[in-house]
Amino acid sequence: MTPQAPADGAAATKKAVVSSVRSGVAHRWSKSLIPTTREAPNDAETPSHILLHRAGFIRQVGAGIYDYLPLAHRVINKVGAIVRDEMDAAGATEMLMPALEPFELFEGTKRHEDYGDNLFRVTDRKGRLNALAPTHEEVITDLMKGSITSYKQLPLNLYQVQTKFRDEARPRAGLLRCREFIMKDAYSFHMDIEGAGGLNTTYDAMFRAYTNIFTRCGLDFTAVEAESGPIGGSASHEFMVNCASGEDTILKCPVTGYAANMEKCEIGERAKGTFQEPATGELTEVHTPNLPGITEVGKKMGVKPERMLKTIVFSVGEGESSNVKWIIATVRGDQDVNEGKVKALSGFKKIAMADEKAARAAGFAIGYVSPKTVNTVPGTLLLVDSDASMGGFWATGADKADYHVKHFNWRRDVGSALDSAEKVKVGDLRNAVEGDPSPRSPGAKLVAARGIEVGHIFKLGTKYSDAMGFSIMDDKQQKRSVIMGCYGIGVSRTMAACVEQNNDANGICWPAPIAPYHVLITLMKPEDAKHNEIAGKVACKLVGLGIDVLIDDRDERPGVKFKDADLVGIPIRLTIGDKALEQGGVEYKTRRDTGKGEVVSLAEVAAKCAAVINS
Repeated sequence: MTPQAPADGAAATKKAVVSSVRSGVAHRWSKSLIPTTREAPNDAETPSHILLHRAGFIRQVGAGIYDYLPLAHRVINKVGAIVRDEMDAAGATEMLMPALEPFELFEGTKRHEDYGDNLFRVTDRKGRLNALAPTHEEVITDLMKGSITSYKQLPLNLYQVQTKFRDEARPRAGLLRCREFIMKDAYSFHMDIEGAGGLNTTYDAMFRAYTNIFTRCGLDFTAVEAESGPIGGSASHEFMVNCASGEDTILKCPVTGYAANMEKCEIGERAKGTFQEPATGELTEVHTPNLPGITEVGKKMGVKPERMLKTIVFSVGEGESSNVKWIIATVRGDQDVNEGKVKALSGFKKIAMADEKAARAAGFAIGYVSPKTVNTVPGTLLLVDSDASMGGFWATGADKADYHVKHFNWRRDVGSALDSAEKVKVGDLRNAVEGDPSPRSPGAKLVAARGIEVGHIFKLGTKYSDAMGFSIMDDKQQKRSVIMGCYGIGVSRTMAACVEQNNDANGICWPAPIAPYHVLITLMKPEDAKHNEIAGKVACKLVGLGIDVLIDDRDERPGVKFKDADLVGIPIRLTIGDKALEQGGVEYKTRRDTGKGEVVSLAEVAAKCAAVINS
């Protein structure tokens, strides 16, 4: 009996026994929901947002909320399968936690303050406050606190693939910045940092697993040192898909391969000023009211931003054993203060941007602060970036509303405080930029690139176990807080990032491992019985080799089908038409091939497809 093209989504072949070799599937375009369109949403700016909409992968339900249509769902499932495969191989086990979390869990760790308005709050019918989960650190820690009673039960690494929610102020870029998304998150638990069962061992295993995941997804990516953000912890790495449209800046050392995001990147050795340089003139006040930024202030004063000083006020958190209550951080006007480096240089773990009302009450003229306030506001520590410590002409705030001053001089205007290590510290305080000295290779300069974060791993330490009272007896019968790690992958974000990296003027170009289908069979005459018979034979052979097939059996003009084929981006297109059949084969063409296709015999086409897909 001659096999026919599969009908209504059924696989071309069925097996009665479980096989270790994956069989592919074959679906008909006419029996699926693939609403391609020539128009993009009005608010779509990024390639992934435009193309995933036009190619019929997603549709917007509300601001930052999307339907994943059949093609998108298949991609997400393939990414998820790779994730699960590598997580299982790395020793993690899968579970599932609720998306709805009691709000008191966040209050216990004070993460409701870290997330702020990004945390969705939901009140139930009895008035109890809950949150839609942005991540699950609190829930998993609470679970483990009630389940783990002995060090012999550790180490343990648990993961899930779950929907997450964050109330973004301005959802944008389609799936790259939305309010509901699919994420894999994993959490590991340890008694020690070092050793066979320690955090560092699992962290390294997760780093390797993530490298394998994104390699298998066919992505060009970079692993970079990163800030931990509201999740917290002592160290973290981001996995960034390299693409020009990326929203994050990556800085790399071209000699050593060192890479970090802009917020985390170290800066190599820089010259420091001595504070002894003579003044260039007398302090001169300039009236600068209602100007929207340092560039406009500079224009008003006739000063370039790189010769201005920008001073940001931070408050020191409760629990720090010091008389210091305020930190003022000064950088050049064309540079940005880095909060992580403020912590490192000051030595304080708990700092925050100062509350404006409280800072004004203490004596700071917010928006017009100068380094001189180290002498006028009690309990103030002055931090100065190396670049800002140099001599010469400086302009800065006048410490009163609506005024700046010219001819600021460090020694004259700040005075003896500069000689006290308890009052003034000089060091790396700003975000790194392209061209800065590499921290790993003397003489080398940092090079900037753009990327999209798709994965992030963290060494949490005891942040959550301390906050939630999760401690157990160790092998010496000493009660200790459990050490944790956290490991996240944006599954839906990975799909979007892949499109950002893999597209051309005609549409998406999916890497084979996560393509919704591997092969598209285009029927030039879908009503022709012979064409359908041949499509069925080819599909059966491909499915038996583990290849997923989509048969375009629509009653549409060839031009429409070919445009849609390029738009959807399936890696291989086989066209069944009279011309190729007269030569004993079908027309074969890869998605990235801009030329004409070639005729491949019916006997060889399946093997050719398999060789390309598996390469």
